Formats: sequence, C-alpha cells, structure tokens
Amino acid sequence: MTHARNLDRPTIGTVARQARCSPATVSRVINASGPVSADARARVERAVAELRFRPDVHGQSLRSRRYRAIGVVVPSYTNPVFANSLAGIESTARDAARMVFTAATDYAPERELAIVEGLLAQRPEGLLLTVADADRCEALDRLDRARVPYVLVHNHPADSRRHAVAVDNFGASRDITAALIAAGHCRFAYVSGSFRTTDRGRRRFDGCVAALAQAGLPPPALAELDYMGSPQDHRRDLTALLGGGETPTALVCSNDHLALSVAAAVRTLGFSVPDDISIAGFDGIAIARLMTPSLATVETPTQAMGAAAMQRLLRLIDGERPAATVELFPYQLRSGGTCSAAPSDQTGGERRRATTT
Repeated sequence: MTHARNLDRPTIGTVARQARCSPATVSRVINASGPVSADARARVERAVAELRFRPDVHGQSLRSRRYRAIGVVVPSYTNPVFANSLAGIESTARDAARMVFTAATDYAPERELAIVEGLLAQRPEGLLLTVADADRCEALDRLDRARVPYVLVHNHPADSRRHAVAVDNFGASRDITAALIAAGHCRFAYVSGSFRTTDRGRRRFDGCVAALAQAGLPPPALAELDYMGSPQDHRRDLTALLGGGETPTALVCSNDHLALSVAAAVRTLGFSVPDDISIAGFDGIAIARLMTPSLATVETPTQAMGAAAMQRLLRLIDGERPAATVELFPYQLRSGGTCSAAPSDQTGGERRRATTT
C-alpha cells in the first residue's frame, strides 16, 4: 500500500503539466536557482499548492552532491545550554526544510577535527559549531580550506572572518562579579572547566579578574574542574580551595551546570549557601530556578542564539554576507538565593562551619 501511494505522488513533471511550463522552470522556482517570469512563478506555486507537491530532497542531494542538511557540533548533550541551542537550531532548520546531523565532543578538543571530517563526509550545506577554542582550532581551519560555510555558537572568535553568535562573556562575568563586590565580598574564587576545553570560561575568568582589579582587590583563586565529573569529584577538587584559613566568600562559576554541582559539593563540605559562601553561575538554565535556594546567574537567550546562528548560516549558504561577522546577544543578571551579603567577619563561614557531614 505504501508503494501504491508513492506511485501516486506528484512529480516535477506533474507540476509542469499543470502549470503549463517546462520541468526546468518548475525546478528553478522550487530551488530559487534561476530567473523565472512572475506569471510562470505564480502558475508553478499554484500547481505546487494544489497538488501538494513535495520536492524529493534526497534526489536533489544526489544531483547536487550536497545534502540539504546541516552538521552541528556541540560540547555536550547533557548541558541544558547546548540542548536549548539545539532546539532553536532544529526548529529553524525544519522551517527551512533542512535536516540536522549532530555530534558531541564531550569537551574533548582532540575530537573536534575527526567529528568535522565525519560530518563533511555526509556532504552538508554548512556547519554550526561550539568548539573549545575558536582561535586555535584545527577543525575550523579545515572548514576554511574546504570553503564550507559555518557559524560558531557561543564562541567569540578574534578572527574577524569567522561568523559567530554569542554573548559578551567578558562583560557579563565582570558585571556579576561587580554585583558580588557591591554585596561586600572581597575574597573570590573562580570555578571553571579546564581553559583548554572552553574559551568561554577563559573570557569569563578575565571578566572576573577585571572587576576585582577595578575594585582594588586581588585576582580570584582559580579551580579548574572536569565538566564531566560528578559532584563527588568536584567535592574532592574543592576541598583544598575551601579548607584554608582564607576561604573565599564568593565562588563565580563559569556555567550553571557546574555551579549546581559545586553548590552540592560545598554543602557536603559543611558550608552554608549563601550564609557562608555565595555562588553565582552563568547561562540561566531553567532548572537552576527550581533548586533551593535558586541560583544567581547570568541569563542568556540560548535558544534564540541557536535560531539566529541557523538563520545566519542559511544566509551564508545563499551567498549573502552579513555586515557584522559576530552577533552579540544581550544578557541580564538574575538574582537568586545562592548569593547574599558577605559574612560580616569575612571568614567565609569558618565561624559557622558545621562539622563535616
């Protein structure tokens, strides 16, 4: 029965006969691939609607040697930031009749080139990527040589030729650090994944350092954790940071996913959040609103950024060149219960610290 339905499916020839034109004219209208008179275009579009004609995307791909599909590379499927971005990407791709192939690096920069080579073997029209370091990336160099259109999502490259959709990571981190300084905090630590795996984390660290320097405060202590680690791993890594006499009273985390794990680890070490230690994240993931207390963070429009990156890539595929290569989206600080005024004795909770649980 399925085979019979396929036999009844209208073809370009069917559309051409009803529109009283050649199949080549139908093809030019459908693919926007050449000049067509207004009258012929109207007849073709009317025939397409009446016949409910759908182009054979697979057949078009075989003829053009390139699929109407987009490759997408993200660091992780489990981080809601990238899941939200993918939602925006896929919704926009559907509207443009594109398929999406996805792959995750699991924050391993050495996997990026192999993943991109694998996606290129599928002959996509272009790629969307979040890479470890947009300024030192073999995968992007490979795409430049192949002249395959691509857009970065969340990365902010120094190379002005590379298109990207991002937020001002430096400015946002500076602002949330300044808010903590205004609340009386003067001893800070910055908690991030390895800077080798995320240029976003490094820019956010620089923003934190800048805010402290402007206030006449020393740089933050730095703890680089494994993004893919468990709360137990993070507890072990944070023990040395929080075990000394000069315990930080504020932890600025490079993303919310990490901040949630850090908050759990801090509590198991006997500290109260936020009475002893304030914790701030970055990204504004929805689940962080549901924790108790809710997470203070920088809120970024990750789904809209994914959609915008897809729209930009489609314009590049069509031969357009946007005036600005980098589109920066707005961010806002979201207050939450994990941040409060600094302890009056600035001991980071040593006076109130509970016995180890």
